[in-house]
Amino acid sequence: MNAIAPGSPSPASPPPHAGGGPLRVGLVGYGLAGSVFHAPLVAATEGLVLDTVVTSDPARRAQAEEAYPGVRVTASAEELWSGGSAVDLVVVASPNKTHVPLATAALSAGVPVVVDKPLAGTAAEARELAGLADRTGTFLSVFQNRRWDNDFLTVRRLIADGELGDVQRFESRFERWRPQLKGGWRESGAPEEIGGLLYDLGSHVVDQALVLFGPAAAVYAEADVRRPGAEADDDTFIAITHESGVRSHLYVSATAAQLGPRFRVLGSRAGFVKYGLDPQEAALRDGHRPGTTGTPWGVEPEHLWGRLGSGESPATGGGTPVPTLPGDYPAYYAAVAAALRDGGPVPVSAHEAAQCLAVLEAARVSSRDGVTVSFEN
Repeated sequence: MNAIAPGSPSPASPPPHAGGGPLRVGLVGYGLAGSVFHAPLVAATEGLVLDTVVTSDPARRAQAEEAYPGVRVTASAEELWSGGSAVDLVVVASPNKTHVPLATAALSAGVPVVVDKPLAGTAAEARELAGLADRTGTFLSVFQNRRWDNDFLTVRRLIADGELGDVQRFESRFERWRPQLKGGWRESGAPEEIGGLLYDLGSHVVDQALVLFGPAAAVYAEADVRRPGAEADDDTFIAITHESGVRSHLYVSATAAQLGPRFRVLGSRAGFVKYGLDPQEAALRDGHRPGTTGTPWGVEPEHLWGRLGSGESPATGGGTPVPTLPGDYPAYYAAVAAALRDGGPVPVSAHEAAQCLAVLEAARVSSRDGVTVSFEN
């Protein structure tokens, strides 16, 4: 399993849109991903403008027109890359099963694409998309916004600065208490829907682990369906043994009655424990927008800071509080704009997404067959 070294930039993209006015963005899908994450972040990014929203839902159409006066709304994604109405960037934030066909169509037309995670249902499909982007010289990036979470940025800095020594075990939890099903494709057990937590929250925690500690050598997983009437996994554990020797233990759950620490990182010199979730999603859900208020974006109060130390539990006051770095979701689309304008690095390439999907596929096999899946070097 080959990987880009953690922390290194992805290959540079050719600058197809050097100079000129702002890049016109077409957003496919105006559900949770489109309305809460992509539209606000695109609108807040210098050099980008939200030009078109694709939705066939009348209520979502009205919502988009109210939030972004002057935006064009259409029911056809094909308009984004065909004829005189073609945009400069297509953002795919529609249901998972549409990611590959929509990205393929846009790339084939030579239009740059951002795809919400997961890029595809399989690593093979992700590699095919990466190959298409490479052959056509067209920009392709995957929206892995959790690389810009405040707690992840803080952990990454602590590791880079040597505060923990040699990291031996990395624990990451993305847990929720949602005992009642909400319905919809995300909870569907139909394989074509690519639902369940393994591919939803699992995409985040696996991506973060690979960024920090490099390629996986082996994967073990337990994926369970806990809630009555549920079809897809809603309580899943993934163990990764990295080629670097670090062991990552990753938990994603909708059935956690007591939430564990978001991160617990144990090293040869010290450990770091951090509770709570990055505040950016909650702020976006509440209608706040980066750069529009006097409140600093992505900053959390001191009582939520993690603690660094050794030999004591943070629950009993052990360790030293570590200021949490501000979360920075706007940095993703700023990097997209820079890549399209100046040929800068691609933030989260399709090749990286394929590596993440290979681990998710291995986790699915491991859980189904009760085995540990090893990767060939």
